[in-house]
Amino acid sequence: MDNRRPVIGISAYSEQARWGVWDMPAVLVPEGYVRQVERSGGLPVVLPPSAAVHPQLLDLLDGLILAGGADLDPALYGQGPHPETAGLRPDRDRAEQALLEGAMARDLPTLGICRGMQLLAVSHGGRLVQHLPDVVGHERHRPAPGVFGEHVVRLSAGSRAHQALGETAVVKSYHHQGVADAGSLEITGWADDDTIEVVEVSGKKFAVGVLWHPEAGDDPALFDALVSAARS
Repeated sequence: MDNRRPVIGISAYSEQARWGVWDMPAVLVPEGYVRQVERSGGLPVVLPPSAAVHPQLLDLLDGLILAGGADLDPALYGQGPHPETAGLRPDRDRAEQALLEGAMARDLPTLGICRGMQLLAVSHGGRLVQHLPDVVGHERHRPAPGVFGEHVVRLSAGSRAHQALGETAVVKSYHHQGVADAGSLEITGWADDDTIEVVEVSGKKFAVGVLWHPEAGDDPALFDALVSAARS
């Protein structure tokens, strides 16, 4: 029996961080991503935001998670910034675009989470809503700084997300941007206010983007699905 654990890369980001006596730039990612991958039987590897993504790195991976974080640069989808668009990280944009391009070329199982889902959409010709409250008239998707919102999503029958989660799921969200146009992606999930919550790349082994934060919840189903696809 092959007991090898699939290697799952998790995109990280550079931030000024404090720990112990130190206050300096650090490459980091919330621990929830690592713990969920481990819980699902994968071997997590944190990937720094290097624009020079070498093919050798991608060849080491069996799966990829594009983690959440700061807003994408609106120039990626042909727009100027909204007043609420903030925290742009061009270095991370470039690094994750390269990771995603390499992953799609290799049919590497990929899970995009929040920002990662938005990057998946933009990279397939889509565009974003830069400030979702302007469209939906509420802030339930990001109720307060550092506080996750909770809402229901409904999932399209037969989709990868539906296979993992069922018809509906209660999810934790923290985003102020959404997907206006999914480009060539298939839309397979919606929030209870009908905004787009899940996109998938047709014809791939597993390429799913979700706008919520499954790493912050207790349901490992999406990570189980990713790791399972990475084993095959």
